[in-house]
Amino acid sequence: MKQYILTERAHLMCPNMHFGIKAKIAAGYDEGKFHDALRALASAHPFLKSNVAREAKSGKLYYCQHQEIKIPVFEKDNASRWQDDYSDMTRYGWDAFKKCLLKLIVYPDRESFEVIFIAHHLLGDGRSILNLVCEFANCYLSGKTPTLAEESPILSIDELPKGRQLSSVNKLIIGYANRKWKHEGHTVSYEDYRKFETEFIADNPVSYLEEVWEPRKTEEVLRKCHEHGVSLNDYLVAEMMRKEKTNRVVAAVDIRRHLSRYKVGALGNYASATAIEVSNKSEDIWNIARSVSERLKKNISNPGKLMMILACYLYMEPELIDAAAISAIGRFNSSAGKFIGSAILGYKKRNGYSVTNLGNVDNPNIVEAMFIPPASPANVKTMGVLSVNHRLKKCTAHYQ
Repeated sequence: MKQYILTERAHLMCPNMHFGIKAKIAAGYDEGKFHDALRALASAHPFLKSNVAREAKSGKLYYCQHQEIKIPVFEKDNASRWQDDYSDMTRYGWDAFKKCLLKLIVYPDRESFEVIFIAHHLLGDGRSILNLVCEFANCYLSGKTPTLAEESPILSIDELPKGRQLSSVNKLIIGYANRKWKHEGHTVSYEDYRKFETEFIADNPVSYLEEVWEPRKTEEVLRKCHEHGVSLNDYLVAEMMRKEKTNRVVAAVDIRRHLSRYKVGALGNYASATAIEVSNKSEDIWNIARSVSERLKKNISNPGKLMMILACYLYMEPELIDAAAISAIGRFNSSAGKFIGSAILGYKKRNGYSVTNLGNVDNPNIVEAMFIPPASPANVKTMGVLSVNHRLKKCTAHYQ
C-alpha cells in the first residue's frame, strides 16, 4: 500500500524543515561495523530507502521506495565544529524528490565517536529519529538487530481521536482559504520552491546555543518540579517565557497513544503542537510553571485543541499548504497562500517561541546526546531538549 503524504505536507515546502540528533557512542569507531549498523537500520525502516514522488494522474504525493538509495555519510575530524558542518549539510536546502531523507556526519575516534543523524522532517518527528539513534547504538555495540517497523502516516481525520473536529469558525476560515486558492488557479512548482528555499537559507542564517545540565542538576530540578506539582516540560516552557518575556510558547506533544495504526518504533510524524498562553507576569518561575501546567493539561485533554493543527492540514487543499511559506515570506503571489502562511502558521510575523522536550533515555551505549531542533521560519527561537542517562542538553536554534 502506498504511504501518502498528508499532514507531513507542511514540511515539504517550508525552509529549514530538518533537525538532528547528535550523539556520542560509547565505543571506538569501526567503519565496517558502522555501515553494517546502517544497513540493519535501512532493512528495518522502509522510509530510509524512500524519497518523495508524485502520482502522474492524481498528483498525490507519496513515499516512494528505491532499493538503490543509500544513506549518505560524511566523515569530519573536529566535533567541536559541528555547527559549521551541520549548516554546510543543509546550506542549499534539501531536495526531497531526489535525496535520501536522512544524512549522517561522523567524527571518528578511538575511545568513543560522535555522530549526527540529520533528518528531513518528512522522515519523522524527534522521537522517531531518537529511536533510530538508539537502535543504531545498540546494533553497533551489541549487534542487536532492529525490529521491522513499517511506517503508518496519518491518512484520514478519522484516525484522530473523537472530538478532533475543527470548530465551526476554523472550518469557515479554512473553507474560505480553500475556495480562494481554487479561484486563483495557482500551483507552486517544486523548482520555484527550491529557489526560494536556497535564498531564504542564505539570507537567514541560524545559530545554535547549547546548555548542559549534569545529572545532579537534572535531579535537583526534577525534585523541585515534584514539590511544586509540575512537570519538567512545564518548567522548561515557563523558563522560556520568563527569559524571553513572552506569554505564548508552542509545545510539541507526542500523540502516538492516540493513533491505532501506529507501530512501535516506526519512523514518521506522530506529534502535534499546542500553543500555551498564560497571563502570569510573576518573576517566580514556579508560579509561572503552575500556570503553564494548568493550561497545558487543559489543552491536552481537549482533542479539538490538541489535534487542531493536524485537522487544519487535513481540511486544507494540499497545494495550498505548499504555498503557505513561499507566499508569506517569499515572492509567490497568492492571497490564499499568504493568508494561511500569515494568519494560521505565523510565517509573516516570525515572532514565535517553541519547546520540544524528547524526555530522558537510559542507554549505556550512548554517552550523551543532543536534539538539534528545526529552525522553523515562524519562530524567533526553537528549543530542543533531550536527556540521556539523566544528563540533559538544551539546544536552541535562533535566527541571527
